[in-house]
Amino acid sequence: MLEFELWWLLVIPLFFGLGWLAARIDMRAVILSARKLPTDYFKGLSALVDGDSAEASRRLTEVARQEPDVLELQVSVGKLYRRRGENDLAIRLHQQLLASADLPEQHRDLIQLELAEDFQRAGLVDRAEEILLPLSQRAGVADRARSRLLDLFQQERDWARAIQIAGELRNDITHYQRELAQFHCELAQTALIKSDLASAGQEVAAALAANRRCPRAYLLQGDVALASGDTQAAIAAWQSLEIHQPDYLAHVAERLVDAYEREQRPAEAVKLLRGWLATYPQLDMVDLVYSSVAQLQGDQEGLAFLRDAVHGAPSLAGMAKLIDAQFATLSPAARQDAELARELMLNHARRLRVYRCQHCNFRSKTFFWRCPACGEWESFTPNRSEALAV
Repeated sequence: MLEFELWWLLVIPLFFGLGWLAARIDMRAVILSARKLPTDYFKGLSALVDGDSAEASRRLTEVARQEPDVLELQVSVGKLYRRRGENDLAIRLHQQLLASADLPEQHRDLIQLELAEDFQRAGLVDRAEEILLPLSQRAGVADRARSRLLDLFQQERDWARAIQIAGELRNDITHYQRELAQFHCELAQTALIKSDLASAGQEVAAALAANRRCPRAYLLQGDVALASGDTQAAIAAWQSLEIHQPDYLAHVAERLVDAYEREQRPAEAVKLLRGWLATYPQLDMVDLVYSSVAQLQGDQEGLAFLRDAVHGAPSLAGMAKLIDAQFATLSPAARQDAELARELMLNHARRLRVYRCQHCNFRSKTFFWRCPACGEWESFTPNRSEALAV
């Protein structure tokens, strides 16, 4: 037994020695491989880290010229070209790679994906589609090709085909539900403009089936009902936003006021909106409610409402409105000072009061359902804020 234990004591150091030797051999191989890489390769990587894409492109292009057989490097250079907007160079590079007779099939598919993106960035969407459609049926790259097709169809506003591709990409009922609902809303909006109320209603129903919490679908549902002459159904649709997406109530507030006025029930609209403001304070609703209260109940009641609203949620625009509401009661000397203060507040409010994309931080004075900068759906803040830009 003692001899056995002594034997293991001799073997264990041997294993450690072999491991150390293997590590040394691996490290030497790494160092030798690194030494074989051209200096421009490291300078190109350094330029990338520093954010100098022009220098990185120049360095890596030179390396790619020296090492034409390194496929990954060639593809990286193509991406750099595309990133810098040099789409013609990216297209030429990827086409040259595809011309190689001994290119493995799996690599050929990946380069075709890159070429399709080159064409799309260059605005040659038909060429991109020609490449992507066959790839969308090939194992290994099908989902990536379909994802690119989805981007392409959205770029082209081909919502019917976008719906089809998104349906193929769905892994479960929650996947792409927001996008699918918005695609149907786009079709509903187009049908509504053409007064095709039947089609608009069907698309709204499809949008809600895809995403029960789609705020735009409830807004359009009310618009379709109102266009059909059913004011009560329109009011009910818009009011349902309080249950599903209360942050978007300001988007239907003016519609509701008009609808209640049609029904000769303006007081109900004022009561409803005042209740919403108390529960869900939204700056974009204050002006509308103030005007409605002043028109229905008199200037004094309107001023009292505005004062409470501004004190409850102070804002530059609210303060300017409060000064404006009391302007007639001021002395001529005080009016000059008040007008200056009001203009200063309004100028700052106009600059700061914007919608913001919560995905890419793009800012706009106009609300978009899809961010024009990053393409994300429902990423804009539902209400404008006066927060300082960061």
